[in-house]
Amino acid sequence: MTEKFRETAEFLKQQISIRPEVGIILGSGLGGLGTKIENSVAISYSDIPNFPVSTVEGHSGKLIFGQLGGKNVVAMQGRFHYYEGYPMAQVTFPVRVMKLLGVTSLMVSNAAGGLNPNFKQGDLMLISDHINFFPESPLRGKNLTEFGVRFPDMSKVYDHTYLKMAKEIADSLNIPVQEGVYIGSSGPALETPAEYRLFRIFGADATGMSTVPEVIVAHQQGMRVFGMSVITNVTTPADGEETTHEEVQDVAGIAEPKMTAIIKALIAKL
Repeated sequence: MTEKFRETAEFLKQQISIRPEVGIILGSGLGGLGTKIENSVAISYSDIPNFPVSTVEGHSGKLIFGQLGGKNVVAMQGRFHYYEGYPMAQVTFPVRVMKLLGVTSLMVSNAAGGLNPNFKQGDLMLISDHINFFPESPLRGKNLTEFGVRFPDMSKVYDHTYLKMAKEIADSLNIPVQEGVYIGSSGPALETPAEYRLFRIFGADATGMSTVPEVIVAHQQGMRVFGMSVITNVTTPADGEETTHEEVQDVAGIAEPKMTAIIKALIAKL
């Protein structure tokens, strides 16, 4: 895998003239931030050697290089999920490549189900911590020592300074935000009511099917991490209503401009 990471990184270096400092991963319905990147160069995943391809609606499948908030960035307009059939090494492949490109900070976003009874549809949640409920760790297998230690400490995964800055930015922009714990599981079936209750007992405030694998790998590599969820549905919908992927995308799309404003301002202050 190490040779594949390097081959992909070298290919991308030949396509761009910048050295990205910040990596951004955009979740379902949240790809609009990619349009805010200036002097952008977009490369389709299908054109990148060794890169997986997004198969989920709402993930356009492009890697975008350029400037955002005055910093050089690389943004994934669409991510890869364990439920698509990809092994964890493929799910987190782009984060390994970002490291080789020079990225030192990672901004992750996702669409999530709200578990906290105080959350409502359309809320933004700053991620303060996560629970890994996936059946496999992205660090399983032979350790790649050039990327980090075998047993990374996970007590401070989400950068406290970034979290504080994001709260201050949201306040200055009059954007209400929540804060909480994200639990990631494999999907793709949405959770049952009993699973929602279990996750809440665990201490989670929101649930989704991504983010945790990428964040674990980023943290192992020494990247500073910031995460944000758009609460696209809640655990107690009106009687007779069911959550659909289309609804998730629609709600995420409505909330996306607020998320973009916060992330752009945060990157500018790094």
